[in-house]
Amino acid sequence: MRDPVRRRGGGNGVDGRVVGYSKTKDDHLRRLRRIEGQVRGLQRMVESDKYCIDVLTQVSAANRALQAFALELLEQHMAHCVAEAAAKGGAEADAKIAEAAAAIARLVRS
Repeated sequence: MRDPVRRRGGGNGVDGRVVGYSKTKDDHLRRLRRIEGQVRGLQRMVESDKYCIDVLTQVSAANRALQAFALELLEQHMAHCVAEAAAKGGAEADAKIAEAAAAIARLVRS
């Protein structure tokens, strides 16, 4: 089962812990809104029959922006959630490390 702390939208988890990105949440939201704008721009480009290569160039830019966001979020997760679990040791540490490794593998494949 997934950790409810990771799935919540707020800064505090179910058990009172702070999620790793809570200090930069506003920055993340601004960045995601910019990415959303890029994707909406892609939709407008297709609606107005823009040249394929121009659309593909913008797709590439949106992908890079999402990748940069994902890497920053992963870095914060490692520095906060994984480091906290590792300091405690035991099964929780093993689970957080395995979870982070799986997330990294997904990012590498994407």
